[in-house]
Amino acid sequence: MISVLKRILGFSKKESIRILMYHQVLPQSIAYKNDLIVTVENLEEQFTYIKNNFTTVFFKDLEASKSVENKIILTFDDGYYNNLQYLMPLLEKHQLKATIFIPTELIQNNINGKERVYMNFDEIRSLNSKLIEIALHSHSHMNFSQLKLQEAEMDLLKNIEILEQSRINFTKVLAYPYGKFPKEKERRKEFFQMLEKIGIVSAMRIGNNIAAYPFKNRFEVNRIDIKYGDTLKTFKRKLKFGKTKL
Repeated sequence: MISVLKRILGFSKKESIRILMYHQVLPQSIAYKNDLIVTVENLEEQFTYIKNNFTTVFFKDLEASKSVENKIILTFDDGYYNNLQYLMPLLEKHQLKATIFIPTELIQNNINGKERVYMNFDEIRSLNSKLIEIALHSHSHMNFSQLKLQEAEMDLLKNIEILEQSRINFTKVLAYPYGKFPKEKERRKEFFQMLEKIGIVSAMRIGNNIAAYPFKNRFEVNRIDIKYGDTLKTFKRKLKFGKTKL
């Protein structure tokens, strides 16, 4: 525990940055137990706490925000339609910023039976740019640790191309699908070189740790996973330590 505290306390308030990972947002009345869901009611409590203790920033503004203390980035993966329904009103209410990572093939294949699962490109384009930053989440949402280097590169280029064709402004920050990327030393080195070649600025894993900016390993940046059953006490502990168990 002492080593963890030393690591956390070693970051100044200006260096440390919490990057939170969310997915779906649903009211308690229709939510079901799933770690990819946070209820509107819990998110309201979390946002109130964040508003009073942190400053939300976009990835694209990190360099300009170096002097800001207690920075936090709220990230939402996949571009779910319920983000438009339930997340956006809360961001408006609390005047907080969030980044949404978009997997373009899932957006294209938007219908599951008769149900809308994801926002469409028109809706993504119309999101309030003062509150929402769009970033990359691959095209096909495949596990990068299982793809050949060329396949991964083609997938990411497709992700970028479709967003550009859809006239959606985005930041070249990537959230790895499933938090996965090649782990074997040589493959990882080649993979990171490919990311740099195509202009990716940084990439998010999970990791459940507090990050520091400038990023030491910019293609292995930690996010903190916020889950369905997290109480406000658990949430505060995650923001303090990056995890619940030290």
